[in-house]
Amino acid sequence: MIRTATLTAALACLLGISPAPAQTVAVTPPAATAEKKTFQFKNGDRLVLIGNTVIEREQRYATFEPRLALALGEIEITVRNLAWSGDTVYGHARSYFGPPEEGLQRMAEHLKLLKPTVVLLCYGSEMAFEGLKDLPRFLTGYRNLLALIRKQSPGVRIIIASPPPLENLPPPLPDQTDGNQDLSSFRDALRKFAGSQNTFFVDWFELMGGIPKPGQTAKPLTENGLHYTREGYAQLSTKLIQGLGLTIPQVTPAELAPLQQEVLKKDELFFNRWRPQNETYLFGFRKHEQGQNAKEIPMFDPLIDQADAKIHELKSALLSSKKPL
Repeated sequence: MIRTATLTAALACLLGISPAPAQTVAVTPPAATAEKKTFQFKNGDRLVLIGNTVIEREQRYATFEPRLALALGEIEITVRNLAWSGDTVYGHARSYFGPPEEGLQRMAEHLKLLKPTVVLLCYGSEMAFEGLKDLPRFLTGYRNLLALIRKQSPGVRIIIASPPPLENLPPPLPDQTDGNQDLSSFRDALRKFAGSQNTFFVDWFELMGGIPKPGQTAKPLTENGLHYTREGYAQLSTKLIQGLGLTIPQVTPAELAPLQQEVLKKDELFFNRWRPQNETYLFGFRKHEQGQNAKEIPMFDPLIDQADAKIHELKSALLSSKKPL
Protein backbone atom coordinates (compact mmCIF):
# COMPACT_ATOMS: atom_id res chain seq x y z
CA MET A 1 0.00 0.00 0.00
CA ILE A 2 2.93 2.36 0.68
CA ARG A 3 4.25 1.86 -2.88
CA THR A 4 0.75 2.41 -4.32
CA ALA A 5 0.26 5.62 -2.34
CA THR A 6 3.67 6.92 -3.39
CA LEU A 7 3.02 6.25 -7.06
CA THR A 8 -0.41 7.86 -6.88
CA ALA A 9 0.89 11.00 -5.18
CA ALA A 10 3.69 11.37 -7.73
CA LEU A 11 1.41 11.01 -10.72
CA ALA A 12 -1.23 13.28 -9.24
CA CYS A 13 1.40 15.97 -8.74
CA LEU A 14 2.61 15.61 -12.33
CA LEU A 15 -0.80 15.49 -13.99
CA GLY A 16 -2.41 18.15 -11.81
CA ILE A 17 -5.19 16.00 -10.35
CA SER A 18 -6.26 15.23 -6.82
CA PRO A 19 -5.34 11.71 -5.75
CA ALA A 20 -8.09 9.39 -4.58
CA PRO A 21 -8.01 8.18 -0.95
CA ALA A 22 -5.33 5.53 -0.49
CA GLN A 23 -7.81 2.78 0.34
CA THR A 24 -9.60 3.18 -3.01
CA VAL A 25 -6.51 3.27 -5.24
CA ALA A 26 -6.01 0.46 -7.77
CA VAL A 27 -2.90 0.38 -9.92
CA THR A 28 -3.77 -0.16 -13.57
CA PRO A 29 -2.06 -3.26 -14.99
CA PRO A 30 0.50 -2.45 -17.69
CA ALA A 31 -1.44 -4.36 -20.33
CA ALA A 32 -4.45 -2.09 -19.86
CA THR A 33 -2.55 1.01 -21.00
CA ALA A 34 -2.85 1.87 -24.68
CA GLU A 35 0.56 2.60 -26.23
CA LYS A 36 2.00 3.33 -29.63
CA LYS A 37 3.11 0.07 -31.21
CA THR A 38 5.94 1.08 -33.56
CA PHE A 39 8.35 3.98 -33.37
CA GLN A 40 8.65 5.63 -36.77
CA PHE A 41 12.25 6.35 -37.75
CA LYS A 42 12.90 8.58 -40.76
CA ASN A 43 15.75 8.53 -43.23
CA GLY A 44 18.52 10.79 -41.95
CA ASP A 45 17.44 10.66 -38.31
CA ARG A 46 20.12 11.48 -35.74
CA LEU A 47 19.53 9.22 -32.74
CA VAL A 48 21.19 10.17 -29.45
CA LEU A 49 21.29 7.74 -26.50
CA ILE A 50 21.17 9.30 -23.03
CA GLY A 51 21.16 7.56 -19.66
CA ASN A 52 23.38 5.94 -17.09
CA THR A 53 25.47 2.76 -16.92
CA VAL A 54 23.26 0.34 -18.85
CA ILE A 55 23.32 2.64 -21.89
CA GLU A 56 26.92 3.80 -21.62
CA ARG A 57 28.38 0.27 -21.42
CA GLU A 58 26.60 -0.75 -24.64
CA GLN A 59 29.42 0.86 -26.59
CA ARG A 60 31.76 -1.83 -25.24
CA TYR A 61 29.94 -4.44 -27.29
CA ALA A 62 28.19 -2.63 -30.18
CA THR A 63 25.11 -4.83 -29.98
CA PHE A 64 22.37 -2.21 -30.42
CA GLU A 65 23.31 -0.05 -33.40
CA PRO A 66 24.09 -2.91 -35.85
CA ARG A 67 20.81 -4.67 -35.07
CA LEU A 68 18.85 -1.42 -35.27
CA ALA A 69 20.47 -0.59 -38.62
CA LEU A 70 19.44 -3.96 -40.03
CA ALA A 71 15.92 -3.68 -38.61
CA LEU A 72 15.48 -0.29 -40.32
CA GLY A 73 16.33 -1.71 -43.75
CA GLU A 74 16.91 1.04 -46.31
CA ILE A 75 16.34 3.79 -43.73
CA GLU A 76 19.72 5.25 -42.73
CA ILE A 77 20.28 6.95 -39.39
CA THR A 78 23.26 7.88 -37.23
CA VAL A 79 23.64 6.91 -33.57
CA ARG A 80 25.59 8.73 -30.86
CA ASN A 81 25.97 7.55 -27.26
CA LEU A 82 25.89 10.39 -24.70
CA ALA A 83 25.22 8.13 -21.69
CA TRP A 84 27.36 8.44 -18.56
CA SER A 85 27.78 5.74 -15.91
CA GLY A 86 26.19 6.68 -12.61
CA ASP A 87 24.31 9.61 -14.13
CA THR A 88 20.86 10.73 -12.98
CA VAL A 89 18.10 12.89 -14.45
CA TYR A 90 19.66 15.75 -12.46
CA GLY A 91 23.03 15.45 -14.22
CA HIS A 92 25.10 14.31 -11.23
CA ALA A 93 27.76 12.18 -12.95
CA ARG A 94 28.45 14.51 -15.86
CA SER A 95 28.86 17.57 -13.62
CA TYR A 96 32.53 16.86 -12.78
CA PHE A 97 33.53 19.19 -9.93
CA GLY A 98 30.47 21.41 -9.85
CA PRO A 99 26.77 21.06 -8.94
CA PRO A 100 24.43 18.86 -11.02
CA GLU A 101 23.28 21.91 -12.95
CA GLU A 102 26.70 22.00 -14.60
CA GLY A 103 26.14 18.43 -15.78
CA LEU A 104 22.87 19.40 -17.44
CA GLN A 105 24.56 22.40 -19.03
CA ARG A 106 27.26 20.09 -20.41
CA MET A 107 24.53 17.86 -21.84
CA ALA A 108 22.85 20.91 -23.40
CA GLU A 109 26.10 21.83 -25.16
CA HIS A 110 26.47 18.32 -26.55
CA LEU A 111 22.86 18.33 -27.75
CA LYS A 112 23.48 21.66 -29.45
CA LEU A 113 26.44 20.08 -31.25
CA LEU A 114 24.64 16.87 -32.29
CA LYS A 115 21.19 18.31 -33.14
CA PRO A 116 19.33 15.03 -32.52
CA THR A 117 16.01 14.32 -34.16
CA VAL A 118 15.41 11.31 -31.87
CA VAL A 119 16.55 10.82 -28.26
CA LEU A 120 16.33 7.54 -26.36
CA LEU A 121 16.60 7.82 -22.57
CA CYS A 122 16.92 5.25 -19.79
CA TYR A 123 17.12 6.51 -16.20
CA GLY A 124 15.92 5.32 -12.81
CA SER A 125 17.87 2.14 -12.05
CA GLU A 126 18.79 3.71 -8.68
CA MET A 127 15.17 3.16 -7.61
CA ALA A 128 16.08 -0.50 -7.02
CA PHE A 129 18.46 0.57 -4.25
CA GLU A 130 17.02 3.83 -2.95
CA GLY A 131 13.34 2.88 -2.97
CA LEU A 132 10.44 5.00 -4.17
CA LYS A 133 10.40 7.70 -1.51
CA ASP A 134 11.92 10.26 -3.90
CA LEU A 135 9.77 9.26 -6.89
CA PRO A 136 7.86 12.59 -7.12
CA ARG A 137 11.16 14.52 -7.15
CA PHE A 138 12.64 12.10 -9.69
CA LEU A 139 9.72 12.52 -12.10
CA THR A 140 9.95 16.29 -11.77
CA GLY A 141 13.65 16.04 -12.62
CA TYR A 142 12.82 13.84 -15.61
CA ARG A 143 10.25 16.34 -16.82
CA ASN A 144 12.82 19.14 -16.54
CA LEU A 145 15.33 17.02 -18.47
CA LEU A 146 12.82 16.48 -21.29
CA ALA A 147 12.18 20.22 -21.37
CA LEU A 148 15.93 20.85 -21.72
CA ILE A 149 16.20 18.34 -24.57
CA ARG A 150 13.23 19.85 -26.39
CA LYS A 151 14.58 23.36 -25.94
CA GLN A 152 17.91 22.40 -27.49
CA SER A 153 16.35 20.25 -30.22
CA PRO A 154 12.92 21.58 -31.24
CA GLY A 155 10.76 18.88 -32.82
CA VAL A 156 12.82 16.04 -31.35
CA ARG A 157 10.96 12.73 -30.87
CA ILE A 158 11.64 11.08 -27.53
CA ILE A 159 11.75 7.45 -26.45
CA ILE A 160 11.74 6.54 -22.74
CA ALA A 161 12.83 3.04 -21.71
CA SER A 162 12.35 1.60 -18.25
CA PRO A 163 15.44 0.09 -16.58
CA PRO A 164 15.82 -3.68 -17.06
CA PRO A 165 15.47 -6.06 -14.09
CA LEU A 166 18.23 -7.17 -11.75
CA GLU A 167 19.42 -10.76 -11.39
CA ASN A 168 19.75 -12.87 -8.26
CA LEU A 169 23.22 -14.45 -8.22
CA PRO A 170 24.87 -16.64 -5.57
CA PRO A 171 26.18 -15.12 -2.31
CA PRO A 172 27.92 -12.94 -1.38
CA LEU A 173 25.94 -10.95 -3.97
CA PRO A 174 22.71 -9.58 -2.50
CA ASP A 175 19.18 -10.81 -3.08
CA GLN A 176 17.51 -8.43 -5.53
CA THR A 177 13.88 -9.40 -4.90
CA ASP A 178 12.92 -6.14 -3.17
CA GLY A 179 14.85 -4.10 -5.72
CA ASN A 180 12.96 -5.70 -8.59
CA GLN A 181 9.65 -5.06 -6.84
CA ASP A 182 10.57 -1.39 -6.63
CA LEU A 183 11.68 -1.36 -10.28
CA SER A 184 8.36 -2.92 -11.26
CA SER A 185 6.42 -0.22 -9.42
CA PHE A 186 8.71 2.43 -10.85
CA ARG A 187 8.08 1.06 -14.35
CA ASP A 188 4.34 1.48 -13.85
CA ALA A 189 4.82 5.12 -12.84
CA LEU A 190 7.25 5.75 -15.68
CA ARG A 191 4.77 4.36 -18.22
CA LYS A 192 2.15 6.90 -17.16
CA PHE A 193 4.72 9.68 -17.01
CA ALA A 194 5.90 8.89 -20.56
CA GLY A 195 2.31 9.04 -21.78
CA SER A 196 1.77 12.43 -20.14
CA GLN A 197 4.93 13.76 -21.83
CA ASN A 198 4.00 12.65 -25.38
CA THR A 199 6.88 10.20 -25.64
CA PHE A 200 7.21 6.62 -26.88
CA PHE A 201 7.54 4.16 -23.99
CA VAL A 202 9.50 0.89 -24.08
CA ASP A 203 8.88 -1.52 -21.20
CA TRP A 204 12.44 -2.85 -21.12
CA PHE A 205 11.77 -4.29 -17.67
CA GLU A 206 9.05 -6.63 -18.90
CA LEU A 207 10.75 -7.37 -22.22
CA MET A 208 13.74 -8.70 -20.25
CA GLY A 209 11.52 -11.01 -18.22
CA GLY A 210 9.98 -8.72 -15.61
CA ILE A 211 10.24 -9.73 -11.97
CA PRO A 212 12.44 -12.86 -11.92
CA LYS A 213 11.17 -16.10 -10.47
CA PRO A 214 12.20 -16.82 -6.87
CA GLY A 215 15.69 -18.19 -6.42
CA GLN A 216 18.97 -17.62 -8.19
CA THR A 217 19.14 -16.85 -11.91
CA ALA A 218 19.90 -20.10 -13.74
CA LYS A 219 21.63 -18.59 -16.79
CA PRO A 220 22.95 -15.17 -15.79
CA LEU A 221 23.17 -12.35 -18.30
CA THR A 222 25.01 -10.08 -15.84
CA GLU A 223 28.40 -10.07 -14.14
CA ASN A 224 27.05 -9.16 -10.72
CA GLY A 225 23.27 -8.96 -10.95
CA LEU A 226 23.39 -5.43 -12.37
CA HIS A 227 26.00 -5.03 -15.14
CA TYR A 228 25.23 -7.03 -18.27
CA THR A 229 27.72 -9.25 -20.10
CA ARG A 230 28.32 -9.37 -23.86
CA GLU A 231 25.58 -12.00 -24.17
CA GLY A 232 23.39 -9.90 -21.92
CA TYR A 233 23.77 -6.86 -24.13
CA ALA A 234 22.88 -8.89 -27.21
CA GLN A 235 19.64 -9.82 -25.44
CA LEU A 236 19.07 -6.27 -24.15
CA SER A 237 19.51 -4.80 -27.63
CA THR A 238 17.28 -7.35 -29.30
CA LYS A 239 14.49 -6.74 -26.80
CA LEU A 240 14.86 -2.96 -26.99
CA ILE A 241 14.50 -3.04 -30.77
CA GLN A 242 11.48 -5.32 -30.46
CA GLY A 243 10.04 -2.83 -27.97
CA LEU A 244 10.32 -0.20 -30.69
CA GLY A 245 8.10 -2.40 -32.85
CA LEU A 246 10.88 -3.40 -35.25
CA THR A 247 12.00 -6.79 -36.53
CA ILE A 248 15.67 -7.75 -36.86
CA PRO A 249 16.52 -9.85 -39.94
CA GLN A 250 18.03 -13.28 -39.32
CA VAL A 251 21.83 -13.01 -39.44
CA THR A 252 24.59 -15.15 -38.00
CA PRO A 253 27.13 -13.79 -35.49
CA ALA A 254 29.81 -14.09 -38.19
CA GLU A 255 27.73 -12.00 -40.60
CA LEU A 256 27.10 -9.37 -37.94
CA ALA A 257 30.73 -9.15 -36.76
CA PRO A 258 32.12 -6.74 -39.42
CA LEU A 259 29.28 -4.30 -38.75
CA GLN A 260 29.88 -4.51 -35.01
CA GLN A 261 33.61 -3.85 -35.46
CA GLU A 262 32.92 -0.71 -37.46
CA VAL A 263 30.42 0.52 -34.86
CA LEU A 264 33.01 -0.09 -32.12
CA LYS A 265 35.51 2.06 -34.04
CA LYS A 266 32.97 4.83 -34.56
CA ASP A 267 31.89 4.78 -30.90
CA GLU A 268 35.50 5.05 -29.73
CA LEU A 269 36.11 8.00 -32.04
CA PHE A 270 32.97 9.72 -30.80
CA PHE A 271 33.78 9.02 -27.14
CA ASN A 272 37.15 10.73 -27.58
CA ARG A 273 35.35 13.58 -29.34
CA TRP A 274 32.94 14.40 -26.54
CA ARG A 275 34.76 13.03 -23.47
CA PRO A 276 38.53 13.43 -23.99
CA GLN A 277 40.52 12.10 -21.04
CA ASN A 278 42.31 15.40 -20.55
CA GLU A 279 39.21 17.58 -20.76
CA THR A 280 40.23 19.57 -17.69
CA TYR A 281 43.41 20.61 -19.48
CA LEU A 282 41.65 21.30 -22.77
CA PHE A 283 38.53 23.13 -21.62
CA GLY A 284 38.57 23.33 -17.81
CA PHE A 285 40.40 25.25 -15.10
CA ARG A 286 43.81 23.99 -16.34
CA LYS A 287 43.33 24.96 -19.97
CA HIS A 288 46.11 27.51 -19.57
CA GLU A 289 48.45 24.47 -19.71
CA GLN A 290 47.18 22.58 -22.78
CA GLY A 291 44.24 24.58 -24.04
CA GLN A 292 45.99 25.20 -27.34
CA ASN A 293 45.32 21.53 -28.19
CA ALA A 294 41.55 21.95 -27.95
CA LYS A 295 41.50 22.79 -31.66
CA GLU A 296 42.27 19.12 -32.38
CA ILE A 297 39.00 17.82 -30.89
CA PRO A 298 36.78 18.78 -33.88
CA MET A 299 39.22 16.87 -36.08
CA PHE A 300 37.45 13.72 -34.94
CA ASP A 301 34.29 14.78 -36.82
CA PRO A 302 35.33 13.77 -40.35
CA LEU A 303 36.66 10.47 -39.04
CA ILE A 304 33.31 9.79 -37.37
CA ASP A 305 31.48 10.70 -40.58
CA GLN A 306 33.67 8.25 -42.50
CA ALA A 307 32.85 5.53 -39.98
CA ASP A 308 29.13 6.25 -40.39
CA ALA A 309 29.49 5.88 -44.15
CA LYS A 310 31.26 2.54 -43.71
CA ILE A 311 28.52 1.33 -41.34
CA HIS A 312 25.85 2.19 -43.93
CA GLU A 313 27.88 0.45 -46.62
CA LEU A 314 28.29 -2.75 -44.59
CA LYS A 315 24.62 -2.72 -43.60
CA SER A 316 23.48 -2.37 -47.21
CA ALA A 317 25.78 -5.15 -48.36
CA LEU A 318 24.56 -7.51 -45.65
CA LEU A 319 20.90 -6.79 -46.39
CA SER A 320 21.48 -7.27 -50.13
CA SER A 321 23.03 -10.67 -49.48
CA LYS A 322 19.84 -11.68 -47.69
CA LYS A 323 17.47 -10.76 -50.50
CA PRO A 324 16.07 -13.73 -52.43
CA LEU A 325 17.47 -14.17 -55.93
